[in-house]
Amino acid sequence: MSRRARLATLTAALALAAALALAHAALAAAPAPEFIIKLATVAPADSPWSALLEKYKTEVETKSAGRVAVKLKLGGALGDENETVLKCKRGTVEAVGASTGALASLVPELNVVELPFLFETGEQADYVIDGVLTAKLDPLFKERGLVLGFWSENGFRHFGTKDKFVKSPADLKGKKMRSQESPVHMAMYRAFGASPVPIPTTEVPTALATGSVDGFDQSALYTIAASWHKSIKYFTVTGHIYQPAAIAFNKEFFEKLPPELQKLLIDEGRAIQSKGRKGVRKIFPDLLKILRDDGVEVYTLTPAERVPFVTASRVVYDEFRKTHGKVASALLDDVLKSLKTAPK
Repeated sequence: MSRRARLATLTAALALAAALALAHAALAAAPAPEFIIKLATVAPADSPWSALLEKYKTEVETKSAGRVAVKLKLGGALGDENETVLKCKRGTVEAVGASTGALASLVPELNVVELPFLFETGEQADYVIDGVLTAKLDPLFKERGLVLGFWSENGFRHFGTKDKFVKSPADLKGKKMRSQESPVHMAMYRAFGASPVPIPTTEVPTALATGSVDGFDQSALYTIAASWHKSIKYFTVTGHIYQPAAIAFNKEFFEKLPPELQKLLIDEGRAIQSKGRKGVRKIFPDLLKILRDDGVEVYTLTPAERVPFVTASRVVYDEFRKTHGKVASALLDDVLKSLKTAPK
C-alpha cells in the first residue's frame, strides 16, 4: 500500500470525515448561498486536517440551511501560509487555516505559543491555549484585521536530517536547516548553532532535493503528508516546539454576517477542535511506522538528551521578551503561571 493510501486510511479511521452524500445532495437542491467563504490552507487533501475542514464545511452548510457555502482551497492552491494569511487580512479570501507560526506574521504575540520546549504534552498546550490564550488573543487578532475562529493541530515538531540523528545541539552546529519564516524558529536554530534558512512551505521539497538545506523541523504528520521524508534519512523525535494551527476569518467579512451566522461559524469550529487534536495525536505511532517502512530511521531523545536542548533554548525566551514588546511578554508570564497548574 502506498504512503498516501496508508495516510488516507488512517485519516478515515479517525471518523473526521464521514460520507455525507445525503447532506450534500440536499444542499445542491437548496437556493444559492447568501455568503461564500473561501478557506485557504496548505493542508493537503487526504489528511486529518482536510478531513476536519470537510467536517466543518458540512456542519456549517447544513446548520445554516444553505445560507453559507464553504469553499475549501487545499494544498496551497492559493499560496503559501504567509501569503494566504495576508490574503485573508486583505479580504481576498474570507478565511485561512494556517499554523500559528504563519499567523504570527500578522499577530506576532502569537509566537509565544511556539517558544521551544514550552509544553511537554499536548494536554498542557490545550489547557493553556483554551484556558488562557484564546480570550487574550481574540482582541489582538481583531486589531490586525482577523477574527480568531478555532484551533486545529499540527503537533509537536521534530528534526528531519540527511546525514545523522540530532541527539544534541552540537549535531546541528553549522547545518543549514530549513526554518519556518518565524523569528522564534530562527532564534531557536541560532541558539542550537545551526544556520536557519527561511523557506516557504511549498518550496521545501525543492530545497531538500537540491541540497540548499540539510534538513528541517516539522511534525511527523506534515512531513509525511507533504512527502518531505523522501529527502531525508533520519528523523529525531524531539518535540521541541508544539505547533497548533488556527482558522481565522477576515474581520470585515465576518462582521457583516448576521449575528446568528457569526455564532455558528465560531461554535461549530470550537465544537470539533478537541476531536481534531485527539485524532492527530492518536495516529502518531502509526506515522512513525510509515517513516520506518519508507526507509527513514527514527530515534527518540532520552530525557537526559533533552536537557542540553532545553538549556540552550532559554535564550530564545529572553530574545522574545526583548523583540515582541510588553503585551507579548505579559502573555508569556500568563502562560508560565498557567503551566504550574496544567496537567502533566
